[in-house]
Amino acid sequence: MTSPSKSPHDLPAGMSRRDLMHVAAAGAATASFATSALAQQTAIVAEASAADYARDPTRWGSAQIAALFPGFKHVDMRTKGAIIRVRHGGSGPPLLLLHGYPNNHVLWHAVAAKLAQRYHVVCPDLRGYGDSSLPEPGEKLINYSHRVMAEDMIEVMQQLGHQRFFLIGHDRGARVSHRMCLDHPERVMKLCLLDMLPTYYVWTNTDREWALGTWHWAFLAQPEPFPQTMINAVGGEWFLTNRGAIPRQRPKIVMDEFIRCFSPKSVSGACRDYRAGATIGFEMDAADKDKQVQTPLLVLWGTRGAPPTDEYPTVWRKFARNLVAIEPLATGHYIQEEMPEQCLDRFFKFFTA
Repeated sequence: MTSPSKSPHDLPAGMSRRDLMHVAAAGAATASFATSALAQQTAIVAEASAADYARDPTRWGSAQIAALFPGFKHVDMRTKGAIIRVRHGGSGPPLLLLHGYPNNHVLWHAVAAKLAQRYHVVCPDLRGYGDSSLPEPGEKLINYSHRVMAEDMIEVMQQLGHQRFFLIGHDRGARVSHRMCLDHPERVMKLCLLDMLPTYYVWTNTDREWALGTWHWAFLAQPEPFPQTMINAVGGEWFLTNRGAIPRQRPKIVMDEFIRCFSPKSVSGACRDYRAGATIGFEMDAADKDKQVQTPLLVLWGTRGAPPTDEYPTVWRKFARNLVAIEPLATGHYIQEEMPEQCLDRFFKFFTA
């Protein structure tokens, strides 16, 4: 019971309201840290040490790759439906980076270390890709829908202590990012998409030129096990090195890592991703075709040596309500590898604005 001579809003002797706010903030931070630490302890299945790269390179990759991500931890994290390989490091606001096909998280090798100087950078392998696990497809391939892939990433970020975060997605990772912002807009503070048009738009605006240049969309989506059998017959290395559009500046150790990770397991994961994207994922996208992304959005795309058209601006103005900026860059598909400094400049300006 409060004393009648003392207001419940009075402060202890010698303490200002600012002091009280600092104490409260410190207490909240301590509680948040403790909760995050407990979540990580529960979620982390395994963590690589320096010796693991030499002892078990088929599982963890090489020390040379680890050196491209200085100070990052390399862990396996459990979500409700998969084991997700994650490399994360740095400090500051949380920033999630999602790769595309046929790659893994190492796709961010040219920008991750510099981003980590300002952000807590989280680079996962999407389920089925890289060193993440290969869950069963589930009914109608639901477990490879971008909706479920996005839920993996939300769990990973939550287990690392981040309820809300910045997000950059490339290729298939951009499609997961798009779906995440439709389903869970409260999670993403700002979104950057690299070289991606909405899946619903792509499937409903195909032509001969697109079909010839983007044949893998239909090929990988064929019923299992036809595309996996064809790819595995020639081997992942042949398939990756003969696809074309590989950046000249990609280090050999990075290409070797992509080849290592493009195992029969990852081939199956990629096919399930594309198969789901053409079926259950398309159904979800069709249902939401008039639903705009509300999250502040930056879009960058590569012009592939041709003059930029108005396709990207026209399409994204229809699909996004808060399009902050949209810019062509004189690159191919792998923008973050081909023009890392220009990308970093755009990222920093966008996320700090």
